[in-house]
Amino acid sequence: MNPETSSIDVGIIKLLDDYFEVIHAQDMDLFDQVFHSDCCLYSNAEEKTVLRPYALYREQVANRKSPKELGNPRRDEILMIDQLSDTMAVAKVQLQMFGGIMQDYLNLIKLDGKWWIIAKLYQQVGSY
Repeated sequence: MNPETSSIDVGIIKLLDDYFEVIHAQDMDLFDQVFHSDCCLYSNAEEKTVLRPYALYREQVANRKSPKELGNPRRDEILMIDQLSDTMAVAKVQLQMFGGIMQDYLNLIKLDGKWWIIAKLYQQVGSY
């Protein structure tokens, strides 16, 4: 991991590691511990914004073969973390899945002592 993390809440690092595991292995119990139920996900496909509310995204993830099942190795990296306050942060991460290199901006919020992903913006930035 490259970013300076000495002043970053360790709960954020744990959340991001859990996030990478969710995306790779599609552990749906862990999914529910990473994505807040009010979370929305945004991407851009063919110059149109695609919005996926939590329930729709959860259903899509639960009903596809995971990168792990497909024999893809877990390759992920935290590119940046900016902790805005004790309860808000943003992280930029990169991972590989389904033949694509993805970059995600994850908006994080701490509620009742626990960090959650409250919004995700993602885009494919390359192939492998």
